[in-house]
Amino acid sequence: MKTFNYTINNEPLSSIIDFATFKDEKNVLIQIFCGEKKDILKNILNEITKELPNAVCIGSSTDGEINNDKITTLNTIITISVFDKTTLKIAYVNEKDSFSNGKSLATLLCNEDTKLLITFTDGAKTNGEEFLNGISFINNKIIISGGMAGDNAHFTQTFISCQNKILTNGAVGVSLNSKTLKVCNAYNFNWSPIGIEHIIEEVEGNRVYKISGLTPLDFYEKYLGEYVAKSLPATGIEFPLIIQKNNIPLARAVIAKHNDGSLSFAGNLHKGDVVKLGFGNVELIMSNPLKSLFSKCCIKDTETFFIYACMARRRYMPDLINVEIKPFSKIAPTAGFFTYGEFYHNCGTNELLNQTLTILALSEKEDVNYETQAIDETENTNLSDHAKSLQALTHLIQQSSSDYNKQSKELENGNIYAQNLIASQKQFLKHAVHETNTPLSIIMGNIEMFEMEHGKNKYLSNIEVAMKNIFSIYDDLSYLVKKDQVNQATHKIDLVDFVRSRVEFFASSALKFKSKFKFQTNKNKIILNFNEIKLQRIVDNNLTNAIKYTLENEIINVKLDINNNNCDFIIESRSAQILDPQKIFEEYYREEVSKDGFGLGLNLVKRICSEENVGIKLESGENWASFTYTFKGVL
Repeated sequence: MKTFNYTINNEPLSSIIDFATFKDEKNVLIQIFCGEKKDILKNILNEITKELPNAVCIGSSTDGEINNDKITTLNTIITISVFDKTTLKIAYVNEKDSFSNGKSLATLLCNEDTKLLITFTDGAKTNGEEFLNGISFINNKIIISGGMAGDNAHFTQTFISCQNKILTNGAVGVSLNSKTLKVCNAYNFNWSPIGIEHIIEEVEGNRVYKISGLTPLDFYEKYLGEYVAKSLPATGIEFPLIIQKNNIPLARAVIAKHNDGSLSFAGNLHKGDVVKLGFGNVELIMSNPLKSLFSKCCIKDTETFFIYACMARRRYMPDLINVEIKPFSKIAPTAGFFTYGEFYHNCGTNELLNQTLTILALSEKEDVNYETQAIDETENTNLSDHAKSLQALTHLIQQSSSDYNKQSKELENGNIYAQNLIASQKQFLKHAVHETNTPLSIIMGNIEMFEMEHGKNKYLSNIEVAMKNIFSIYDDLSYLVKKDQVNQATHKIDLVDFVRSRVEFFASSALKFKSKFKFQTNKNKIILNFNEIKLQRIVDNNLTNAIKYTLENEIINVKLDINNNNCDFIIESRSAQILDPQKIFEEYYREEVSKDGFGLGLNLVKRICSEENVGIKLESGENWASFTYTFKGVL
């Protein structure tokens, strides 16, 4: 096969193309990549189909054109390929939807000898992914290449062509049928994800309504700024959403903006998809693309390269795109255009790509050499200052992102370790508390039995006092362990009877510390709706705390006072002044570290009071302290 590439200016085609070269050829494929107005393309089509009526001719509007090592815009490239052993078949379809277009095109063009399908679609209305799914429905083995038409980033009207007809909707394609044609395709992506992960929450096909709680428009404004958001889709094409599919990183570029803040993308997205914003990694883009091509076992003796590349690559790196394209033209004639979405075939799956450079290599040589040829590594040495700055900026972004991901992973691992440690501690505490209950109960039972048979003595009294303190600590720990399982039900409790019984329970402990309780109330009954377990923790912790800190030979006054529909539970006594009232309710805080306990009691009291809307008032002077707890809505 042979390929001839032409850049069309204002001259007549006959002055540029020697049509006599192709008159007698049977299998001629013409591709026209047009960055100009429709009427200019119409004139070109009329002339070329008149001169070569037996040729197969397809075309597309563009966002830039490729002719060997030259990149142009607002121009027209004609590439003419002559095949010796390959037959061609052309078709145009315009069905009810993109899937049907793909299905119909494959039905019309594909047969058992088909090696390749080159196809172009409109770039404004076609759902590229659904179009490729339609082709796969008929045949998922044939290599697919080509792309979606562009219109120089206006996103208003693209067009394709079939023979001498210009079309604004649907798809055009040509099948290459041969037993000897060698076809190889590859792609360079070079767009890297950056930032945190986001979730697609509301979507219908390729139209997204919500990303991580935001409309897509608000999402782009948040992360890329107001200018980019207002200029979508023209600007956003350079910053696509990146997902992983079939082990291929895929970009989904914005192709349309809607009044409700939703955005349409070149391919489908699905609810629950995890995406990141992407940026052009200039360091990867500047690496010689031939390395990628040959790493995928591409043929060395290529006779023709066709390149269908994303418009974003040209716009993102105008000073570098020639560096990326140039190596191919040194091997074989190279032509193509910049698209709104690239078609690619990977191991039985057709994929719609964005941000990529897709490469199609063709040869009819029978003695194809698959060895990798030497690759020129000096292409990137003469870069502009702008290109070098962009490279440095990309390196900074990449390294910063890598550092962020590393720190995030370390933090995640640390959190997992901490969570496991806390869980282990809770489990240990749970078992320890459970195992402590039985021996404590046995000791108290034996104390009571001994007192019944032999009466009280000071040694047993000391043991009993200590056991009651241990029981109070045990009850605190038990509550902390089981608080999520505690029955939160409330019922009517007589505060007078309840507080009096707890005062009596700890009376012997107070005497041991050379103090005693005095309980006062002007009511015989005070009824309160409350959870009994929580109430006991409030009362017991305050009573035991008063015992520890009251001065020797002093009275601990315990009062219940009614104030309207509220009841104040008051504990006051002569004691050392509380040095830091703000910290007294903090976890593990103790005014005097020499005192027994863990510093959990009052913190637990504060938690319960917060949960149950119980007021707390603390007052302290030089030789006194008073705690008041206000229970609301007594009966």
